[in-house]
Amino acid sequence: MKTPARLNRLNTLPNSSLPARSDTVANQLVLTACIAEVKTLRYTPAGLPALDLRLEHESLIQQDGQDRQVKALVKAMAFGAIAERLAKQAVGSVWWFSGFLTTPRNGKYVVFQIQEFRQD
Repeated sequence: MKTPARLNRLNTLPNSSLPARSDTVANQLVLTACIAEVKTLRYTPAGLPALDLRLEHESLIQQDGQDRQVKALVKAMAFGAIAERLAKQAVGSVWWFSGFLTTPRNGKYVVFQIQEFRQD
């Protein structure tokens, strides 16, 4: 059985200038979480609003027929109009978030980049 080629850093297959097919690569995250911490709204050098925050998630998940309590504190960020809207929300409020995972420049950890949010 032939082993599938691994993707490189740019989500492309080796020796290919085309992006990998969307059915082979996915980077989407949907999370219901409470806003645990919001930093001050800042602006990128290009003038784009940016917001760093922490989200707190808690749920009960079925795993191997057993209930498992899951808790997670997630670093997150948002840009543009989403950042401006999020900056106005209360710490402790619960929301439905969607976006993708990324590693910031010179970062060593994963961050949830929020693309959309709405009241849960």
